[in-house]
Amino acid sequence: MKNVISFLGMILLISAVHAQVAPAERQALLDFYQSTNGDQWIHSWDIEKPVAEWQGVTVEDNTVTGIRLLFNNVNGTLPESIGNLKNLRILELSFNKLSGELPESLGNLTNLELLAFNSNILHGEIPASVGNLKKLKQLHLSSNFLTGQLPGSMIYLKNLEVFNVFDNKLSGELPSGLSQINTLKEVVIAENDFTNAQQFSFVVMSNTAQLNFNENGVVPAAKSVIAIETSDDN
Repeated sequence: MKNVISFLGMILLISAVHAQVAPAERQALLDFYQSTNGDQWIHSWDIEKPVAEWQGVTVEDNTVTGIRLLFNNVNGTLPESIGNLKNLRILELSFNKLSGELPESLGNLTNLELLAFNSNILHGEIPASVGNLKKLKQLHLSSNFLTGQLPGSMIYLKNLEVFNVFDNKLSGELPSGLSQINTLKEVVIAENDFTNAQQFSFVVMSNTAQLNFNENGVVPAAKSVIAIETSDDN
């Protein structure tokens, strides 16, 4: 009888370990680990342990909700399968050596609130699928080598508070609808080649005069911080 109980206990323990996250989420993390040379990270993952014990990974209710790996020598490219982490709220990979292009599958992360890739070596255009991130509050893409125009789909980021694309090679016009997002508090767009940066800045700053309504009556808009930057050439 004791042997049966011990065996059942072991089965339950193994099941609990492997049930921490869905197989697709665990595989997405493993793909990320492999494509970014996880064995060379400063703080690597022990992939034999439960996902909840992996450095910088947050697991809530058996699903991955956060990845924070700043200053961790994460180098390589982002796999398309990262889009399978559909409950991810935080993706913070700043100050690493990520290269290649941002995958279209980032648009599948519709619960994302923070997306940060500051100070990497990313190339290519910002994918239009970013416009799917309706819950996004902070977008940080500064100090990379991103090119092309901003996708017009960014106007759908209605909860965006921080928009930071400082120090890239972006060009063309900033989408006018982006400047109308009521939640914007901080915009950093210097060191790019935007053709309408000053006009865009003027519109955003003008919006600070708007009033919002709440249950107590009329109150000033909550844009307490506005940091608009334009290059000397604009």
